Amino acid sequence: MTGIVYLDNAATTQPDPAVVAAMSDALAETWGNPSSVHERGKQAKMAVETARNWIAKLAGCHADEVYFTSGGTEADNWALEGAMDASDNSHNHFVVSSIEHHAVLDCAKALDKAGAMMSIVPVSKDGYVDPADVEKAIRPETILVSVMHVNNELGTIQPIEKIGEICRRRGVLFHSDCVQSFGKLPLNFSSMELDMISISAHKIHGPKGSGALIVRRGTQLGRRQHGGSQERGRRTGTENVAGIVGFGKAAELCLENMRSEGEGIRKLRDACERELRSRIADLIVNGGSERAANILSVRVPGCDGEELLIALDMQGICVSTGAACSAGATGASHVMMSLGLSTEEARSSLRISFGRFSKESDVRALVEALPKIVTRQREHRRATA
Repeated sequence: MTGIVYLDNAATTQPDPAVVAAMSDALAETWGNPSSVHERGKQAKMAVETARNWIAKLAGCHADEVYFTSGGTEADNWALEGAMDASDNSHNHFVVSSIEHHAVLDCAKALDKAGAMMSIVPVSKDGYVDPADVEKAIRPETILVSVMHVNNELGTIQPIEKIGEICRRRGVLFHSDCVQSFGKLPLNFSSMELDMISISAHKIHGPKGSGALIVRRGTQLGRRQHGGSQERGRRTGTENVAGIVGFGKAAELCLENMRSEGEGIRKLRDACERELRSRIADLIVNGGSERAANILSVRVPGCDGEELLIALDMQGICVSTGAACSAGATGASHVMMSLGLSTEEARSSLRISFGRFSKESDVRALVEALPKIVTRQREHRRATA
Protein backbone atom coordinates (compact mmCIF):
# COMPACT_ATOMS: atom_id res chain seq x y z
CA MET A 1 0.00 0.00 0.00
CA THR A 2 2.83 2.39 -0.92
CA GLY A 3 1.79 6.03 -0.84
CA ILE A 4 -1.54 5.30 0.87
CA VAL A 5 -2.25 6.29 4.46
CA TYR A 6 -4.79 3.73 5.63
CA LEU A 7 -6.74 4.76 8.74
CA ASP A 8 -9.98 2.83 8.16
CA ASN A 9 -9.20 -0.36 10.06
CA ALA A 10 -12.68 -0.58 11.60
CA ALA A 11 -13.97 -1.19 8.05
CA THR A 12 -11.39 -3.84 7.23
CA THR A 13 -7.75 -4.57 7.94
CA GLN A 14 -4.78 -5.36 5.73
CA PRO A 15 -4.23 -9.14 5.81
CA ASP A 16 -1.11 -10.01 7.76
CA PRO A 17 1.63 -11.53 5.56
CA ALA A 18 1.61 -14.62 7.77
CA VAL A 19 -2.13 -14.99 7.09
CA VAL A 20 -1.59 -14.65 3.35
CA ALA A 21 1.17 -17.28 3.49
CA ALA A 22 -1.01 -19.70 5.50
CA MET A 23 -3.89 -19.29 3.08
CA SER A 24 -1.65 -19.71 0.04
CA ASP A 25 -0.30 -22.92 1.52
CA ALA A 26 -3.84 -24.15 2.24
CA LEU A 27 -4.93 -23.44 -1.34
CA ALA A 28 -1.87 -25.19 -2.76
CA GLU A 29 -1.51 -28.11 -0.35
CA THR A 30 -4.60 -28.53 1.84
CA TRP A 31 -7.28 -28.40 -0.84
CA GLY A 32 -9.10 -31.60 0.07
CA ASN A 33 -12.71 -31.75 1.23
CA PRO A 34 -12.74 -31.95 5.05
CA SER A 35 -15.66 -34.41 4.88
CA SER A 36 -13.67 -36.93 2.83
CA VAL A 37 -12.22 -39.89 4.74
CA HIS A 38 -9.03 -40.25 2.67
CA GLU A 39 -5.69 -38.59 3.39
CA ARG A 40 -6.41 -35.37 1.47
CA GLY A 41 -9.67 -34.98 3.35
CA LYS A 42 -8.04 -35.68 6.71
CA GLN A 43 -5.39 -33.02 6.03
CA ALA A 44 -8.07 -30.44 5.30
CA LYS A 45 -10.07 -31.49 8.36
CA MET A 46 -7.01 -31.14 10.57
CA ALA A 47 -6.36 -27.65 9.19
CA VAL A 48 -9.94 -26.59 9.96
CA GLU A 49 -9.81 -27.99 13.50
CA THR A 50 -6.42 -26.40 14.20
CA ALA A 51 -7.88 -23.03 13.21
CA ARG A 52 -10.95 -23.69 15.36
CA ASN A 53 -8.71 -24.31 18.36
CA TRP A 54 -6.79 -21.04 17.89
CA ILE A 55 -10.04 -19.08 17.63
CA ALA A 56 -11.42 -20.84 20.73
CA LYS A 57 -8.28 -19.92 22.68
CA LEU A 58 -8.62 -16.26 21.72
CA ALA A 59 -12.34 -16.22 22.60
CA GLY A 60 -11.93 -18.20 25.81
CA CYS A 61 -14.43 -20.87 24.78
CA HIS A 62 -14.56 -24.58 23.96
CA ALA A 63 -13.55 -25.49 20.42
CA ASP A 64 -16.88 -27.23 19.82
CA GLU A 65 -18.68 -23.94 20.55
CA VAL A 66 -17.13 -22.32 17.43
CA TYR A 67 -19.33 -22.54 14.31
CA PHE A 68 -17.78 -21.14 11.14
CA THR A 69 -19.80 -18.76 8.96
CA SER A 70 -19.19 -16.51 5.97
CA GLY A 71 -18.63 -13.51 8.26
CA GLY A 72 -20.06 -11.36 11.02
CA THR A 73 -23.28 -10.53 9.18
CA GLU A 74 -24.26 -14.17 8.78
CA ALA A 75 -23.33 -14.86 12.40
CA ASP A 76 -25.52 -11.97 13.62
CA ASN A 77 -28.43 -13.09 11.43
CA TRP A 78 -28.09 -16.67 12.58
CA ALA A 79 -28.12 -15.71 16.27
CA LEU A 80 -31.47 -13.92 15.93
CA GLU A 81 -33.12 -16.20 13.38
CA GLY A 82 -31.80 -19.35 15.03
CA ALA A 83 -33.14 -18.29 18.42
CA MET A 84 -36.52 -17.62 16.85
CA ASP A 85 -36.53 -20.96 15.01
CA ALA A 86 -35.79 -22.83 18.23
CA SER A 87 -38.43 -21.06 20.32
CA ASP A 88 -42.09 -21.81 20.82
CA ASN A 89 -44.77 -19.34 19.76
CA SER A 90 -45.00 -17.88 23.27
CA HIS A 91 -41.46 -16.48 23.07
CA ASN A 92 -41.09 -14.20 20.06
CA HIS A 93 -39.79 -10.89 21.40
CA PHE A 94 -36.30 -9.45 20.79
CA VAL A 95 -34.50 -6.57 22.50
CA VAL A 96 -31.74 -4.74 20.60
CA SER A 97 -29.98 -1.42 21.06
CA SER A 98 -30.39 1.55 18.73
CA ILE A 99 -26.69 1.50 17.76
CA GLU A 100 -26.41 -2.11 16.63
CA HIS A 101 -24.82 -2.96 13.29
CA HIS A 102 -27.36 -3.24 10.48
CA ALA A 103 -26.72 -7.00 10.49
CA VAL A 104 -28.60 -7.11 13.81
CA LEU A 105 -31.02 -4.21 13.37
CA ASP A 106 -32.21 -5.14 9.88
CA CYS A 107 -32.55 -8.81 10.82
CA ALA A 108 -34.60 -7.87 13.91
CA LYS A 109 -36.80 -5.61 11.78
CA ALA A 110 -37.34 -8.41 9.26
CA LEU A 111 -38.35 -10.79 12.05
CA ASP A 112 -40.65 -8.11 13.44
CA LYS A 113 -42.28 -7.74 10.05
CA ALA A 114 -42.72 -11.52 9.84
CA GLY A 115 -44.63 -11.65 13.11
CA ALA A 116 -42.07 -11.44 15.91
CA MET A 117 -41.86 -8.38 18.16
CA MET A 118 -38.90 -6.06 18.65
CA SER A 119 -37.97 -3.45 21.25
CA ILE A 120 -35.16 -0.98 20.59
CA VAL A 121 -33.29 0.32 23.64
CA PRO A 122 -31.88 3.86 23.35
CA VAL A 123 -28.35 4.97 24.25
CA SER A 124 -26.96 7.94 26.16
CA LYS A 125 -25.65 11.05 24.39
CA ASP A 126 -22.20 9.44 24.62
CA GLY A 127 -23.34 6.20 23.01
CA TYR A 128 -23.77 3.79 25.92
CA VAL A 129 -26.59 1.35 26.64
CA ASP A 130 -27.97 1.54 30.17
CA PRO A 131 -28.45 -2.02 31.52
CA ALA A 132 -31.51 -0.78 33.43
CA ASP A 133 -33.17 0.10 30.13
CA VAL A 134 -32.49 -3.41 28.87
CA GLU A 135 -34.12 -4.91 31.95
CA LYS A 136 -37.17 -2.67 31.52
CA ALA A 137 -37.53 -3.83 27.90
CA ILE A 138 -37.50 -7.55 28.77
CA ARG A 139 -40.97 -9.15 28.80
CA PRO A 140 -42.21 -12.63 29.71
CA GLU A 141 -42.18 -13.46 25.97
CA THR A 142 -38.63 -12.16 25.36
CA ILE A 143 -36.37 -14.78 23.84
CA LEU A 144 -33.16 -12.86 23.13
CA VAL A 145 -31.30 -9.63 23.87
CA SER A 146 -28.60 -8.48 21.43
CA VAL A 147 -26.19 -5.69 22.42
CA MET A 148 -22.82 -5.26 20.73
CA HIS A 149 -19.57 -5.21 22.69
CA VAL A 150 -17.83 -2.34 20.86
CA ASN A 151 -19.73 0.01 18.58
CA ASN A 152 -18.21 0.06 15.12
CA GLU A 153 -18.63 3.82 14.60
CA LEU A 154 -17.98 5.28 18.05
CA GLY A 155 -15.73 2.67 19.63
CA THR A 156 -17.84 2.81 22.80
CA ILE A 157 -17.49 -0.29 24.98
CA GLN A 158 -20.89 -1.50 26.13
CA PRO A 159 -21.51 -2.97 29.63
CA ILE A 160 -22.14 -6.50 28.37
CA GLU A 161 -21.17 -8.09 31.69
CA LYS A 162 -24.00 -6.32 33.51
CA ILE A 163 -26.46 -6.90 30.67
CA GLY A 164 -25.51 -10.57 30.64
CA GLU A 165 -26.20 -10.87 34.36
CA ILE A 166 -29.67 -9.39 33.82
CA CYS A 167 -30.40 -11.77 30.95
CA ARG A 168 -29.26 -14.80 32.95
CA ARG A 169 -31.42 -13.78 35.90
CA ARG A 170 -34.44 -13.24 33.63
CA GLY A 171 -33.94 -16.46 31.69
CA VAL A 172 -33.32 -14.71 28.37
CA LEU A 173 -30.66 -15.56 25.77
CA PHE A 174 -27.93 -12.93 25.36
CA HIS A 175 -26.08 -12.39 22.09
CA SER A 176 -23.32 -9.85 21.52
CA ASP A 177 -21.82 -8.71 18.23
CA CYS A 178 -18.12 -8.86 19.14
CA VAL A 179 -16.81 -8.23 15.62
CA GLN A 180 -15.06 -5.01 16.70
CA SER A 181 -13.73 -6.32 20.03
CA PHE A 182 -12.55 -9.84 19.19
CA GLY A 183 -8.75 -9.87 19.07
CA LYS A 184 -8.56 -6.33 20.46
CA LEU A 185 -10.08 -6.60 23.94
CA PRO A 186 -9.72 -9.59 26.28
CA LEU A 187 -12.64 -12.00 25.98
CA ASN A 188 -13.41 -15.01 28.13
CA PHE A 189 -16.62 -16.43 26.76
CA SER A 190 -16.68 -19.34 29.20
CA SER A 191 -16.75 -17.10 32.28
CA MET A 192 -19.02 -14.37 30.87
CA GLU A 193 -22.82 -14.36 30.95
CA LEU A 194 -23.06 -14.76 27.18
CA ASP A 195 -24.91 -17.34 25.11
CA MET A 196 -23.65 -16.32 21.65
CA ILE A 197 -21.11 -13.95 20.13
CA SER A 198 -20.38 -13.05 16.52
CA ILE A 199 -16.80 -12.61 15.29
CA SER A 200 -15.10 -11.95 11.96
CA ALA A 201 -11.65 -12.56 10.49
CA HIS A 202 -11.18 -9.46 8.37
CA LYS A 203 -11.28 -7.11 11.38
CA ILE A 204 -8.15 -8.80 12.83
CA HIS A 205 -5.93 -8.86 9.72
CA GLY A 206 -7.51 -12.06 8.41
CA PRO A 207 -9.46 -12.72 5.21
CA LYS A 208 -12.91 -11.49 4.25
CA GLY A 209 -15.63 -14.11 3.94
CA SER A 210 -14.69 -15.96 7.13
CA GLY A 211 -16.38 -15.52 10.50
CA ALA A 212 -17.97 -17.50 13.29
CA LEU A 213 -20.86 -17.67 15.70
CA ILE A 214 -19.75 -18.92 19.10
CA VAL A 215 -22.63 -20.74 20.79
CA ARG A 216 -22.56 -21.85 24.42
CA ARG A 217 -23.03 -25.58 24.90
CA GLY A 218 -26.66 -26.44 25.45
CA THR A 219 -28.06 -23.32 23.77
CA GLN A 220 -31.13 -24.05 21.67
CA LEU A 221 -30.52 -22.68 18.19
CA GLY A 222 -32.11 -23.48 14.83
CA ARG A 223 -30.01 -24.70 11.92
CA ARG A 224 -28.54 -22.05 9.65
CA GLN A 225 -28.98 -24.16 6.51
CA HIS A 226 -29.71 -27.72 5.49
CA GLY A 227 -27.91 -30.27 3.37
CA GLY A 228 -25.06 -31.96 5.19
CA SER A 229 -23.37 -32.62 8.51
CA GLN A 230 -20.70 -29.91 8.55
CA GLU A 231 -20.33 -27.77 11.69
CA ARG A 232 -22.06 -30.48 13.70
CA GLY A 233 -25.11 -30.27 11.46
CA ARG A 234 -25.94 -26.69 12.39
CA ARG A 235 -24.30 -24.79 9.52
CA THR A 236 -23.91 -27.17 6.61
CA GLY A 237 -21.97 -26.82 3.36
CA THR A 238 -18.38 -27.56 2.36
CA GLU A 239 -16.04 -25.51 4.51
CA ASN A 240 -14.02 -22.55 3.19
CA VAL A 241 -10.77 -24.22 4.23
CA ALA A 242 -8.38 -21.46 3.12
CA GLY A 243 -10.53 -18.75 4.71
CA ILE A 244 -10.80 -20.71 7.96
CA VAL A 245 -7.05 -21.34 8.00
CA GLY A 246 -6.48 -17.61 7.53
CA PHE A 247 -8.89 -16.87 10.37
CA GLY A 248 -7.05 -19.29 12.63
CA LYS A 249 -3.66 -17.76 11.81
CA ALA A 250 -5.05 -14.26 12.46
CA ALA A 251 -6.33 -15.44 15.87
CA GLU A 252 -2.96 -17.01 16.67
CA LEU A 253 -1.20 -13.72 15.89
CA CYS A 254 -3.66 -11.80 18.09
CA LEU A 255 -2.95 -14.15 20.99
CA GLU A 256 0.76 -13.43 20.62
CA ASN A 257 0.55 -9.68 20.12
CA MET A 258 -2.77 -8.30 21.40
CA ARG A 259 -1.47 -6.63 24.56
CA SER A 260 1.59 -4.96 23.02
CA GLU A 261 -0.28 -4.00 19.86
CA GLY A 262 -3.12 -2.53 21.88
CA GLU A 263 -0.74 -0.27 23.79
CA GLY A 264 0.87 0.99 20.57
CA ILE A 265 -2.49 1.58 18.88
CA ARG A 266 -3.80 3.50 21.91
CA LYS A 267 -0.77 5.79 21.78
CA LEU A 268 -1.42 6.51 18.10
CA ARG A 269 -5.12 7.15 18.75
CA ASP A 270 -4.40 9.46 21.68
CA ALA A 271 -1.74 11.37 19.73
CA CYS A 272 -4.12 11.80 16.79
CA GLU A 273 -6.92 13.01 19.06
CA ARG A 274 -4.62 15.44 20.88
CA GLU A 275 -3.23 16.94 17.66
CA LEU A 276 -6.62 17.30 16.00
CA ARG A 277 -8.06 18.98 19.09
CA SER A 278 -5.21 21.49 19.11
CA ARG A 279 -5.35 22.24 15.37
CA ILE A 280 -9.11 22.28 14.61
CA ALA A 281 -11.31 24.75 16.45
CA ASP A 282 -14.50 23.35 18.00
CA LEU A 283 -13.66 19.74 17.14
CA ILE A 284 -15.78 17.29 19.15
CA VAL A 285 -14.82 13.71 20.02
CA ASN A 286 -17.81 11.35 19.88
CA GLY A 287 -18.28 8.81 22.66
CA GLY A 288 -17.32 8.83 26.32
CA SER A 289 -14.23 7.69 28.18
CA GLU A 290 -14.79 3.94 27.75
CA ARG A 291 -13.75 3.51 24.13
CA ALA A 292 -11.79 0.87 22.24
CA ALA A 293 -8.24 2.00 21.55
CA ASN A 294 -8.45 1.60 17.78
CA ILE A 295 -11.40 3.90 16.98
CA LEU A 296 -11.53 7.71 17.05
CA SER A 297 -14.80 9.33 16.00
CA VAL A 298 -14.87 13.12 15.69
CA ARG A 299 -17.35 15.79 14.66
CA VAL A 300 -16.21 18.88 12.76
CA PRO A 301 -18.90 21.59 13.06
CA GLY A 302 -19.36 23.60 9.89
CA CYS A 303 -18.17 20.74 7.66
CA ASP A 304 -19.66 17.77 5.85
CA GLY A 305 -18.00 14.46 6.69
CA GLU A 306 -18.45 13.04 3.20
CA GLU A 307 -16.74 16.08 1.66
CA LEU A 308 -13.88 15.80 4.17
CA LEU A 309 -13.50 12.10 3.36
CA ILE A 310 -13.29 12.78 -0.39
CA ALA A 311 -10.76 15.58 0.08
CA LEU A 312 -8.59 13.35 2.26
CA ASP A 313 -8.87 10.51 -0.23
CA MET A 314 -7.58 12.81 -2.96
CA GLN A 315 -4.45 13.20 -0.82
CA GLY A 316 -4.10 9.44 -0.35
CA ILE A 317 -5.54 9.29 3.17
CA CYS A 318 -8.25 6.71 3.85
CA VAL A 319 -10.78 7.30 6.64
CA SER A 320 -14.57 6.91 6.77
CA THR A 321 -17.71 8.68 7.90
CA GLY A 322 -19.09 5.57 9.62
CA ALA A 323 -19.84 1.93 8.95
CA ALA A 324 -18.51 0.68 5.61
CA CYS A 325 -21.64 -1.46 5.22
CA SER A 326 -23.70 1.75 5.07
CA ALA A 327 -21.39 3.67 2.73
CA GLY A 328 -23.33 5.28 -0.08
CA ALA A 329 -26.57 5.37 1.91
CA THR A 330 -28.40 8.68 1.95
CA GLY A 331 -28.99 10.63 5.15
CA ALA A 332 -27.05 10.43 8.38
CA SER A 333 -25.73 7.45 10.32
CA HIS A 334 -28.33 5.83 12.59
CA VAL A 335 -25.63 5.54 15.25
CA MET A 336 -24.93 9.29 15.25
CA MET A 337 -28.64 10.09 15.18
CA SER A 338 -29.10 7.82 18.22
CA LEU A 339 -26.91 10.24 20.19
CA GLY A 340 -29.60 12.89 19.78
CA LEU A 341 -27.70 14.84 17.12
CA SER A 342 -29.33 16.79 14.32
CA THR A 343 -28.86 15.49 10.79
CA GLU A 344 -26.30 18.22 10.10
CA GLU A 345 -24.35 17.39 13.26
CA ALA A 346 -24.44 13.67 12.50
CA ARG A 347 -23.19 14.26 8.95
CA SER A 348 -20.19 16.24 10.22
CA SER A 349 -18.53 13.11 11.65
CA LEU A 350 -15.40 11.25 10.60
CA ARG A 351 -14.19 7.87 11.86
CA ILE A 352 -10.43 7.32 12.08
CA SER A 353 -9.42 3.79 12.99
CA PHE A 354 -6.05 2.17 13.61
CA GLY A 355 -4.58 -1.29 13.18
CA ARG A 356 -1.44 -3.41 13.34
CA PHE A 357 0.26 -1.62 10.47
CA SER A 358 -0.65 1.96 11.43
CA LYS A 359 2.36 4.23 11.96
CA GLU A 360 3.23 7.58 13.49
CA SER A 361 3.76 8.90 9.97
CA ASP A 362 0.13 8.07 9.18
CA VAL A 363 -1.02 10.22 12.08
CA ARG A 364 1.31 13.04 11.01
CA ALA A 365 -0.06 12.94 7.47
CA LEU A 366 -3.65 13.14 8.71
CA VAL A 367 -3.13 15.91 11.27
CA GLU A 368 -1.26 17.98 8.68
CA ALA A 369 -3.88 17.54 5.95
CA LEU A 370 -7.23 17.61 7.76
CA PRO A 371 -7.01 21.05 9.43
CA LYS A 372 -6.25 22.70 6.07
CA ILE A 373 -9.20 20.93 4.44
CA VAL A 374 -11.47 21.97 7.31
CA THR A 375 -10.39 25.61 6.99
CA ARG A 376 -11.10 25.62 3.25
CA GLN A 377 -14.48 23.96 3.67
CA ARG A 378 -15.56 26.31 6.45
CA GLU A 379 -14.45 29.38 4.47
CA HIS A 380 -16.33 28.14 1.39
CA ARG A 381 -19.49 27.57 3.41
CA ARG A 382 -19.31 31.02 4.97
CA ALA A 383 -18.76 32.60 1.55
CA THR A 384 -21.76 30.83 0.04
CA ALA A 385 -24.10 31.15 3.03
